[in-house]
Amino acid sequence: MKTNGTVPLAREELTRYSRHLILPEVGYEGQQKLKDSRVLVVGTGGLGSPVDLYLAAAGIGTLGIVDYDVVDETNLQRQIVHGTRDVLRPKTASAKDRLEDTNPYINVEVFDTYLTSKNALEIFKSFDVIIDGTDNFATRYLINDACVLLDKPNIYGSIFRFEGQTTVFHHQNGPCLRCLYPEPPPPGLVPTCSEGGVLGVLPGIIGCIQANEAIKILLNIGESLSGRFVLFDSLKMKFRELKLRKDPHCPICGQNRTIHELIDYEEFCGLKKPKDLEPVDSLEAVDLKTLLDETPAAVQIIDIREPHEVAMGTLPNSKYIPFGQVVRRKEEFNPDVLNVFICKIGVRSELAIRALKDAGYTGKLANLKDGTNAWARDIGDNIVVY
Repeated sequence: MKTNGTVPLAREELTRYSRHLILPEVGYEGQQKLKDSRVLVVGTGGLGSPVDLYLAAAGIGTLGIVDYDVVDETNLQRQIVHGTRDVLRPKTASAKDRLEDTNPYINVEVFDTYLTSKNALEIFKSFDVIIDGTDNFATRYLINDACVLLDKPNIYGSIFRFEGQTTVFHHQNGPCLRCLYPEPPPPGLVPTCSEGGVLGVLPGIIGCIQANEAIKILLNIGESLSGRFVLFDSLKMKFRELKLRKDPHCPICGQNRTIHELIDYEEFCGLKKPKDLEPVDSLEAVDLKTLLDETPAAVQIIDIREPHEVAMGTLPNSKYIPFGQVVRRKEEFNPDVLNVFICKIGVRSELAIRALKDAGYTGKLANLKDGTNAWARDIGDNIVVY
């Protein structure tokens, strides 16, 4: 049997997909559509893992995966497409091996690169559906805008701690990301999963919904999440649904669009530091260790992490002041010593130092470069990478 000039399903595929084939809404024709489809998943992390696995198992003919990172041990709590033996391997290589083992009848196209305004349109153009499995605002806006410009549906998902969100943007004349969030939040305001944590099973739940939406769109069955925003609370085990409306004044999908090409999304999200911004003094972990060993009285460690992070270990003789209390407790800092601020990766601590300077503090301040993760990597001392 052959459908629309495409390669028919092999006998082995008929057995593999038999539970699909007996569904009236899918059948042989629908399974052939899935085999002829091309789906791109941006990110092979928490969300991308379940999306990749279920779409591969469902028989999506060509599955594209975009990622530039390597597998880290901290990924394994939730990124189920990777295994212990894959630590330090490129995520795309690890995912490709797992997906081809899951289903040898699919084609996996790998883009081991950082998605940018320069390559997004070229990568996206040959795919039918784009799935956003990323974890930062700059890339989310980039994916959104590229999908609108190429007229492709964008299946969105996000997770944080115990809560997740998902919808379908720019489908069936529905709203896009900019209709919901015209502007990104200020940089540093919303912690990443690496800073705030995430329940390991949560991305599996949201990712499965994303995969489900992709299959429905490809088969043109059911009701998509276009115009509907689903919020999930795993602690309360509750789903809520909000109505989304297309913004007629949206700068990219509105009636009088002002965005006609991809822009600099790091600048748009405020991630690029102004050229005239005064640099913050920083210390490498090994240099801080030397100071603590040789002149401990001249150094004060200020740990600005959250309580659950501090419980995982901290530097010797640290003073604990949470990030949100730094400015109002500035009188507690000793101006006669070097106050070294620490957080997990060095981002919040740099923001804290800038906030202190803006508040008029003139004492000696420095930032531990790459935070406690760098200390754990280079020094050890009862601190772990998390």
